[in-house]
Amino acid sequence: MNTKESRRLFAKAQKVIPGGVNSPVRAFRNVNGEPLFFRAGEGAWLTDADGNRYVDYVAAFGPLILGHGHPAVLAALQTQLQQGLGYGACTAAEVDLAERLCELLPALEQVRLVTSGTEATMSAIRLARGFTGRDSVVKFEGCYHGHADGLLVKAGSGALTHGKPDSAGVPPAYSSLTHVLPYNDADAVSQLFAEAGNNIACIIVEPVAGNMNCVPPVEGFLQHLRQVCTQYGALLIFDEVMTGFRVGLGGAQGRYGVSPDLMTLGKVIGGGLPVGAFGGRREVMAQVAPLGPVYQAGTLSGSPLAVAAGLAMLQVISEPGFYENLEARAAGLLAELRQLAQTAGVPFTTTHVGAMFGCFFCEAVPAGEEENPISTFQQVMACDSARFQTFFHAMLAGGVYLAPSPYEAAFISAAHGDAEIEHTLKAAAAAFKAVAKSMK
Repeated sequence: MNTKESRRLFAKAQKVIPGGVNSPVRAFRNVNGEPLFFRAGEGAWLTDADGNRYVDYVAAFGPLILGHGHPAVLAALQTQLQQGLGYGACTAAEVDLAERLCELLPALEQVRLVTSGTEATMSAIRLARGFTGRDSVVKFEGCYHGHADGLLVKAGSGALTHGKPDSAGVPPAYSSLTHVLPYNDADAVSQLFAEAGNNIACIIVEPVAGNMNCVPPVEGFLQHLRQVCTQYGALLIFDEVMTGFRVGLGGAQGRYGVSPDLMTLGKVIGGGLPVGAFGGRREVMAQVAPLGPVYQAGTLSGSPLAVAAGLAMLQVISEPGFYENLEARAAGLLAELRQLAQTAGVPFTTTHVGAMFGCFFCEAVPAGEEENPISTFQQVMACDSARFQTFFHAMLAGGVYLAPSPYEAAFISAAHGDAEIEHTLKAAAAAFKAVAKSMK
């Protein structure tokens, strides 16, 4: 596979961009390679700078649920472009988007638009502290909530990929306010709250962890978080930057029947454009400026382009049968992948919630014995990253683009049809053989 132009661009980028990338997860360091540079996306396909085409399972790390360049989204953007890029002022469309979000997501009574998922989680935690008058925050190891200070403690995503779950530049006195617990461990939550519950402002959690690969909640875990927060007067924050509109039209909160006090959303609500949101109970949101003392502001909040794209996307995904079809296609793909791995003699298992899925090279649980056999951070870290690296490069050579890390979830979009699935399985058959060969 010729990647001469990507290599040239990477060499050029390293002179003017730290590490040659604008986000660490793009660096390909955890797969011992150099990043690809892309020039186009259409449907389920990406085209790199050298003209190579790949079936895309990254989907901009989740938000492109309709695939690249969906006609309805492009039409909405074109209409807005004729009217202007942005105004730094209120628009009718941002009210329409806020109303639609509140209609679809059970926890939302009011919502504030921001410009990124990191800004959303940072603002939600500030709001929780302001509302409760408490300082401490609880998060879970392997869960990533953006790069705000205090949250880069045993984080997932890029921090986990590079073996640095903590970040320099974060004062110990600040990070000491963050308690980190094992994901899916209800007993650890109970114990911490029994000891320090009156000082805890909130729990923030990915209801389906997607930044240590895809790790769903075990039965009763989210319900337990709800119960404990209610008991001790802390707020429960669902970070649905990744799961919102990915695991169902009502998000993870709708799928699992648990209503948080606050929630966060990311670029999925802008059809993939830069945008975010935080919201929840009306009495809590009433503490946000200009109504209350918790300050949050942003010149580009509610960008007209992102709002237009988001409204168009929400209309498409609200069509009957959309999520059922998407989830069935994901389940079918994963069943075929497990069968190919078994045929090749490669220990391999999968997880999935809706159209969000994970692939793991491990023997912890025989593939297929249960729907979601991986449930802890420790199980994720026990998987064979070297085998993933072999698999990743073989899939890339076969024209399939996965996230360049064993700690990122994968996503299927509405644009993945029979041809794309067939192409993926053909590449996977060769990739599993390459992994099997490396095991000898």
